[in-house]
Amino acid sequence: MTTSPVTTFQPTVRGRFRASLFRGTAVVCAGLMLSACVTTQAGRIGADDGTDSCRRQLVALDSTGNFFAEDIIKGAVIGAVAGGLIGGLASGNWRGAAIGAAAGAAVGGATGYFAAVQQQQRDQAGIFRQVKDDIGRENAQLDRTQVAFDQLTSCRFGQARQVRADYQSGRISRDQAQAQMNLIRTRYDRDVALARTINGQITGRQEQFADAANSLSPGTKEAIERAKPQPRRVTLVSAAPLKVTPTADAGELGQVSARQQVTVKTQRDGYALVQTADGKEGFVPLSAIQGGSRALATPAVAAAAGGGDAGEVRTLAATNAAKRDNFSDSIAVAERASTSGFDLS
Repeated sequence: MTTSPVTTFQPTVRGRFRASLFRGTAVVCAGLMLSACVTTQAGRIGADDGTDSCRRQLVALDSTGNFFAEDIIKGAVIGAVAGGLIGGLASGNWRGAAIGAAAGAAVGGATGYFAAVQQQQRDQAGIFRQVKDDIGRENAQLDRTQVAFDQLTSCRFGQARQVRADYQSGRISRDQAQAQMNLIRTRYDRDVALARTINGQITGRQEQFADAANSLSPGTKEAIERAKPQPRRVTLVSAAPLKVTPTADAGELGQVSARQQVTVKTQRDGYALVQTADGKEGFVPLSAIQGGSRALATPAVAAAAGGGDAGEVRTLAATNAAKRDNFSDSIAVAERASTSGFDLS
């Protein structure tokens, strides 16, 4: 009995397409897993050996980073799937699909979020509502991450103070004190590296939110840029400690004197981030600055024409950008403090 050519040909094409689809999907998934740099908590912050009194604060910071990592991956998935399809999955060209997926992942990082919102929501009101809710959650999480990093940094400086006190009182030898201080600095540097990783994730997300806000309220990006605080020279009216974080119990990086001129970069939580003439940076209370908070007032982000949802989105996006910049600044201060904050003297 002779087999029809059509009968043998169709299953072969279908089988080849299915196999190509599976291979292409596997390539896309593997690429996404590698790009996401999936790690365990122990891989990121080390195993708990019971010797680190700041372990609770370290875990808290690391845990806040999970929020930002998850959403970035979602954005990449959107772009990768779209790119993969364009690249040739549907046609059975799995190599083209892999190339398309790589390109799509890059596109997803920039436009995946707003494209996904547009696909999920049926009308403009729904798009506005979701973007406002998402940025609101982002801002709340940024607050938690900032607090976690400030608390971890303060804890490390507290450990350093205790080592100095133990050494000065004679409870431990100089060699023991130096070994303990070296360990604290090593852990501190790893803390800062973790914060920088989280900040990189935050930056990518902030760009996505800014793009979404600009699409819904044209001119948002320009308005945010114009409202950014500009460095300004101010005079101190009283002496004050230069702190590594804007909190009362923060570690001190030095002192600034009354009538000294400093450059103010930004302010938050009742403190100003200042730079001295010799390049030192840290936080001083606003009460130590001539004119206080009034002297540091910055222009507000211009409201969107018509206000309403567009104005709310613009305000939320501006707040998001400010919180992200504050976190980035706090990391920079902490990083510089590594060279001077862990000496025995």
